[in-house]
Order: sequence, then C-alpha cells, then structure tokens
Amino acid sequence: MSNAAIVIRRPFVTQLRSRRGIVAVASSHAGIHVTVRVHLPEQWDTVAFDIPGDAMVGALKREALNQFGLTDAIADDYVVKLRGAEVRGDAVTVAGSGARDGSSFLLTYRRRRAVH
Repeated sequence: MSNAAIVIRRPFVTQLRSRRGIVAVASSHAGIHVTVRVHLPEQWDTVAFDIPGDAMVGALKREALNQFGLTDAIADDYVVKLRGAEVRGDAVTVAGSGARDGSSFLLTYRRRRAVH
C-alpha cells in the first residue's frame, strides 16, 4: 500500500493570484464539484474553493467572508458578481448562477463606502 497524497486537479486559472490551497466547502451531496475563485478587492485577496455545483451561492459567500477574516460581517452587506453581473439572490445554486469549473466570483460591498 502506498502513501501517495491525494491531489485535487484544478483549473489553471484558479491558481492565479490565489492563496495556496483550495478551501473545500462541505456537502452532504455526492454531485459534481467545481473549483471557483472568490476575489475580495477591498483586501486584494483571492481564495479558491472546491464547492458542489448544487450548493447555494449564499453558502459560498458566507464561507468566503470567513476565509477573508470577516466573521462578524453581515452577508447582506455584500454582493456576489459573476462576469460583471450581480448574482441575484443567495438561494441560487453555484451551477445555476452560470459558474463553471474555473470561474471567478467577485465579492464586494453592496453599497459604496466613504473614503476617509
């Protein structure tokens, strides 16, 4: 028996300017998983996620906020965009939003914030 490590293959684009590794979003489903990136421009940071295609965008948003250290943030204060358009509603599935393996989501404040 070998001690070979399990390697998750991910699209090349998800490796660009992302933190090392992939955050696996837990699921009770054995369906198709996709690897996506979530970018938070306010922190100039990007995290890659392995997530089931039938998971809700709201779950991805909450997990991304946690990964960015915004555990006390109110999820409704943030918007998720894909290809420049807002993903309407947190109850939309990742696959239903139009995301494919290697897609990049933008997570940003819903409203502009004052610069001090």
